[in-house]
Amino acid sequence: MTNLIFPMPIPSLEISDSVLRFPVRRIFCVGRNYAEHARELGNDERAPPFFFTKPASAIVPSGTTLPYPPRTQEVHHEAELVVAIGKGGHNINTNKAIDHIFGFAAGNDLTRRDLQTAAKLQRHPWDMSKGFDNSAIIGLILQKQKMPQETSIRCTVDGKLRQTGQISQMTWPIADIIAALSSYVTLAPGDLIMTGTPAGVGAVGPGQTCSVDIEGLSSAVFTYVS
Repeated sequence: MTNLIFPMPIPSLEISDSVLRFPVRRIFCVGRNYAEHARELGNDERAPPFFFTKPASAIVPSGTTLPYPPRTQEVHHEAELVVAIGKGGHNINTNKAIDHIFGFAAGNDLTRRDLQTAAKLQRHPWDMSKGFDNSAIIGLILQKQKMPQETSIRCTVDGKLRQTGQISQMTWPIADIIAALSSYVTLAPGDLIMTGTPAGVGAVGPGQTCSVDIEGLSSAVFTYVS
């Protein structure tokens, strides 16, 4: 095989209590998967799940200090449970979905909300509002196949509570998300699924620290440079 003319880094995430790392292939995100969040953005909470993507290169490990993103005045936090896929498949049955899970992590789906709003008005794609550099803050992966339905999820900015909810409040549970997504694409080991955010999304500004905390998981924390 011919060597590449430049090295290609493979994004990866730390696994809790392991010297191994989880290589990331793709990041899929579920839109409007909590009813209150759908309502706060003026959308139909009963709509079936839809998906968008972020590049794997957008991943930032927890604890990082970042520059504020360009071409925006309104970056929003979105606290999310992240599912790491360890076994691939196509048209996965809901009852078998758990077999495809490697583990879970806390994540923050950062969004340039002003660019997203403009894109919606112009019927343009969301790519530049969702898939920008440093837009996926993800904590350590905990290797397990199930999360209790009563698991809490919360987001704070400078210690002040912004978002709070329960995994049980998802419109589409994890197994349904995996089944639906696998009907569109063949899932593969290394894929991540960000499963949607509760109500309360809001701005994170220069100099502020944002933390996503999910019960039983390592936090996903970042700070914007002042």
